[in-house]
Amino acid sequence: MNKRSWIITQEWHDILFLHWPVPAEDLRQYIPSELELELFNNKAWISLVFFQVKENRPRFIPSIPGISSFLELNVRTYVTYKEKAGVYFLSIDANNQLIAKLVNYKNFMPFRQANITLKKNENAITLYSRSKHIETNYETLIASYEPISGPIERSQLECWLSERYHSWTKIDDQLLRIDNDHTPWTLQKAAYTIHENSIASYIKYDDKENYPIAHYSKMKKAYLYPPVKET
Repeated sequence: MNKRSWIITQEWHDILFLHWPVPAEDLRQYIPSELELELFNNKAWISLVFFQVKENRPRFIPSIPGISSFLELNVRTYVTYKEKAGVYFLSIDANNQLIAKLVNYKNFMPFRQANITLKKNENAITLYSRSKHIETNYETLIASYEPISGPIERSQLECWLSERYHSWTKIDDQLLRIDNDHTPWTLQKAAYTIHENSIASYIKYDDKENYPIAHYSKMKKAYLYPPVKET
């Protein structure tokens, strides 16, 4: 566990992980030069991670209506910095305008306001996400998913993809690290159908020919820590 005091806690619900191997050369230009793109078996990876945030609140403060719950879809890849392994977010979409503006203040994190909906029918979930920012056209993900197994024994790759407790961002010329704590992931196999996907279309991954690794997790409680300046 992190010895510093956390500043925000959240619950993540009905998490969907979609992981694709991608050419490393397609990703390097989007990663700050201080970070090393991390490979697994000589392959870079990109992941789409979707979940519902609940009980989002700062330390010592009860949940605040309007920002305590929202839907999030993030796009991440895998990096290291001075032997610490973590993720770098290419984009983070949320269906909460206030959250997107607060976290994107001074380009702190790449949050974008998006139209995101979630529909549940027993164990089956359908998500719809559509977003746009100035530099790109609309990006859309429409997918259905549901768990089809109990907890699995994770492979080395599945642990590598899921157990990430650091992320980095860069403001002006300063690299910052954001740490998080939670218990190890309990993953289940997921059946999924991708109806439409144009998320991070500047990366060469093809959901029709290169099927992603998919996982589901029911819930995770996480703690976020204040940013640390990297030197």
